[in-house]
Amino acid sequence: MFADQAAASPLTDWQNFYVIVGSSAGALTGLQFVVIALVAEVRSAASMLEIRAFGSPTVVHFCGVLVISAILSAPWHGLSGPAIALSFCGLAGVGYAIRAIGHARRQTHYQPDAGDWMWYSILPLGAYAALALTALLLSWHAKVALFTIAGIALTLLLIGIHNAWDTVTYIALDWKPRHERD
Repeated sequence: MFADQAAASPLTDWQNFYVIVGSSAGALTGLQFVVIALVAEVRSAASMLEIRAFGSPTVVHFCGVLVISAILSAPWHGLSGPAIALSFCGLAGVGYAIRAIGHARRQTHYQPDAGDWMWYSILPLGAYAALALTALLLSWHAKVALFTIAGIALTLLLIGIHNAWDTVTYIALDWKPRHERD
């Protein structure tokens, strides 16, 4: 009886996708921690505000993908549970993105250009808002909603990859070791 219910669930077809995407997000989150530890010697005059504006959101996006993957890989017996959970994730992401935008506006060490505003602010805000709205449609239009949520998860993963690369190249090219600044 349970096997028939699992086979009938539209989430079953997405298991491999979310294992791959979630594993990637988890690995990249760990890699971000390693990068931060390795560049600790190359400290800047930047404050925690810059880290909150540009560094921490990258980890949050990776973790958001990990949470989306976990929610959609869980053994739900219907779609209302994951719809509610994903809606809350989307709303939390919107709140976090707005807070990160505030940090980016208040920090003074780095002046973001239009591309930075797009990758660090506009795209994440849009992705989390889309997640909150699309999750509400999951119970009524499962097929379309699941493809849209998959696209949102990939978007957040790619935003995280772009921003991690952007941060690493900025550190490698623009920051000087402490002994060269003093």
